[in-house]
Formats: sequence, C-alpha cells, structure tokens
Amino acid sequence: MKFTSVVAALLLSSSGVASAFTIPQQRTISQSTLTTQNSKNECDSNTNTSYRISPLYMGRAAAVRAATKGKTDAKKAKINGYYGKKIIMAVKQGGSPDPQANRQLGELIKAAKQNSVPIDNINRAIKRASEKDAGDFSEATFEAYGHGGASLIINVLSDNPNRSSADVKSAINKNNGKVAESGSVLFMYDLKGKIEIPSVVDEEDLMMAAIDNDVEDMELLDGDEEGTSIVYTDPKECNAMFEAVKSMGLEEGTKMGLSHVSKAPVECSEEDFEKNMKIIDSLEELDDVDSVEHNMSN
Repeated sequence: MKFTSVVAALLLSSSGVASAFTIPQQRTISQSTLTTQNSKNECDSNTNTSYRISPLYMGRAAAVRAATKGKTDAKKAKINGYYGKKIIMAVKQGGSPDPQANRQLGELIKAAKQNSVPIDNINRAIKRASEKDAGDFSEATFEAYGHGGASLIINVLSDNPNRSSADVKSAINKNNGKVAESGSVLFMYDLKGKIEIPSVVDEEDLMMAAIDNDVEDMELLDGDEEGTSIVYTDPKECNAMFEAVKSMGLEEGTKMGLSHVSKAPVECSEEDFEKNMKIIDSLEELDDVDSVEHNMSN
C-alpha cells in the first residue's frame, strides 16, 4: 500500500497536478529581476496613491470655493436688501421718487451704486415705495455681550419692530449670549466712515490723494481678505475720502459706509471665538438684521 501511494504521488507530480507529496521546485531569481519587480511595485504604489489623493484634494478645494461663494453671495444679498429698504424709506420720508427733488434719495442712490447694487434693484425699490402696501421701515440698534469679553452691535432695519426685536433677542439667548442695556456697549465704540477697497493700496499715494481732497482724518489697514484694504475716516469726511480713492483709479469694486470700531479690541480664546461666531451667524440669518459688528481682534 505504501509503495502504491508513493507511485501515485509521483505520477500526479509529473503531470503538473499538486498534491500533498509534491516536492516544491526551487527557482533562481536574479538581482536584476528583483530590482525590476520592486521598481514596478513602487511605481504602481505611487500611481495608486496619486489617484487616491487627487479626488480628495479636489473635493476639499471645491468645498472651500463653494463656501466662499456662498458667503459672498449672502453678503451681496444683505447689501442689496439694505439699500432697497433705505431707498423705500427715503422716498416715503422725502415725498418724492425723483432723486433731483429728494436729496436724501439722491445720496442713497449714489451710495447704492458705489456698493455695486444693480440699477434694476434700485428702480424696483423706488417703484415699491409708491405702492400702498409698502411697509414703513425704521432703524434700530441692539447691543449684546458674547463670550470671553466680546461685545456685539446689531444693526436692524425693519418694517415690523416687534418681530425684529423678538427675533434678535431669541438668536442671542439661544446661543448663550446676553442682551445688553441701551448704551452699555456703544460707548466702547467709535462711529467711523469706512471705505473697503478690493486691492492693496500704497499708503503714501493714498495720503496725498486724501490731502488733495481735504481729508484730515485717515487710517489705512489691511482688509479682512487677502489683497484688500480698509480706510477709516471721520464720518463727515467719508464722501471726500471716497473721492480720493476714485482719483487713484480704485473706484471699481470699492464700497463706502459707516462702521462702529472698537476702542479696545479683545482677543478671545478659540472656543469663545467659535461660540461668538455662532451668535453672529444666527443674527445675520435674520432678514431684518443688516449687519453685526463686534470687538474681537481674532
């Protein structure tokens, strides 16, 4: 029986069929073969890694671009809505839709154009003001405390003061902020004219342009976004400062307005900063809220 089994095993091995008795055959592999194989494996590995990373990187980049575009679009919508409501107020208060006869309206239209508000939006707002069901808009300012020493100023323009007051207070309280008494926060800020320029500005050139336009108070800072600039000035000199910027050929995309600037900015911890941004985001989502200003330096 043992002899038969061995013979059978040898027959199976010679025919190429593996069995428990098959004797492994030794292969001699040269160094060049190993080197070639390793290089191929490394190449394949690198190729696979490249294909794995690329789509992930592109996905993140697309997400960042989408988020940035979303914020930009939301900011434009806020600006357009703000001037739409202000124009309706000006027409009603001035009693005329003619910017020549209504000085306040004329100045608002000029400011709206400077802030890139489409002419169609301006005309719709003027037409809307003459309709019977057009609301009576009024301005209001709310003050609040955030986290880590932060304070907030909330600027509201609404045709329903009761609704806007309730919505603002709810957004603050839900995010663990605190509504402040009138005047308890505002005294810590200065009201200034603000010119936002979508490019880097040479300080000496700007100073000369300001002098030529009789501007006495001016401060140039880096903008919130890379490659932009902000100029602060006395509110009474805001129009003259804008003319100075125009004289430098920087009118395109430049925006003008008023802003509360903190006298003593505070730097919050990362955790407190995130909490405060949640309050600000909740407030800015409200239709009646036009802007939220704060004293955080980070």
